[in-house]
Amino acid sequence: MSRWRCRSRKRKKRDTCEFEWVVPPVSDAKPSGLVVGCGYLGYRVARAWRDLGWTVSAVTRSDKRATEFSDQDLTPLLADVTQPDSLASLPEADVVLFAVGRDRERTSQSMREVSLDGLENVLDVLGETTTRFIFISSTGVYAQSDGDRVNEDSPTQPIRENGQVLVEAEALVRSRLGMRGYVLRLAGLYGPGRLISRRETLVSGTPLGGRPDAWLNLIHVDDAARAVVTASTIEADGLENRMWLICDDRPVRREEFFGRLAELFEAPPPTFDVARGGSRIDGLGKRCQNARLRKELGLELLYPDFETGLLAAIGDQLG
Repeated sequence: MSRWRCRSRKRKKRDTCEFEWVVPPVSDAKPSGLVVGCGYLGYRVARAWRDLGWTVSAVTRSDKRATEFSDQDLTPLLADVTQPDSLASLPEADVVLFAVGRDRERTSQSMREVSLDGLENVLDVLGETTTRFIFISSTGVYAQSDGDRVNEDSPTQPIRENGQVLVEAEALVRSRLGMRGYVLRLAGLYGPGRLISRRETLVSGTPLGGRPDAWLNLIHVDDAARAVVTASTIEADGLENRMWLICDDRPVRREEFFGRLAELFEAPPPTFDVARGGSRIDGLGKRCQNARLRKELGLELLYPDFETGLLAAIGDQLG
């Protein structure tokens, strides 16, 4: 596989990540990428690879999405990770991105069926041939709930089933792929289209469930996509680790985040109902650190904190 490296440059007060050849290609063949889970994050990665000149294929279960992919010069593949027979014709690819989330409209489908069994189904087809396999995990693998600071070396002993499934999936990637397996633990994704429902809640003054002083760990979807592209193109020689925590520079308390969001939406200050929190947001949560992301991947974030990212995320909803 032809290798690339990422170099960050400052342009007009914004960091950009450019790519250049590390070694000349041994043939005229283009690098190839396959996106399994071409949704909110995966679609951005697919188009970024395309813009690098890669040959890119994207898996979908939807005929409508397949047409959209074709219009973007992506090769659509109709398949379902939970149906092994549908995966038999998946093409070999230099880099495979597995970014599949559970379809909330398919209520009978469990996280385990998609993120673990589905992952294993894909590895059965492509695990022996791909040069680099990138698995999208989550900070849900951490159980720390007292405001603890966590990094890639922190214990992962999740209490909730979804976190337990992801820990098993990460282990499967390591056992099946070794150094060819890359794991990215993403903080909460936000960006365009992801905060629309919050506007109505804030404007109406409806209380938000959970503790106002609990911590949020976030990453703008554009920075998350850049992290994936960097992980897929960085020279592997010398990399000690193949797992990174993908979050911005500053965890934020929920009251500060939603307070700022309310200001931007010209809504009243948010109120909170701790009794409505539920188990998902009990406790103070954890505070994620991204030192390894910056050191090893050399990624300078476009949106290093929620303040810089919110305006970009909801700009088209203002005014």
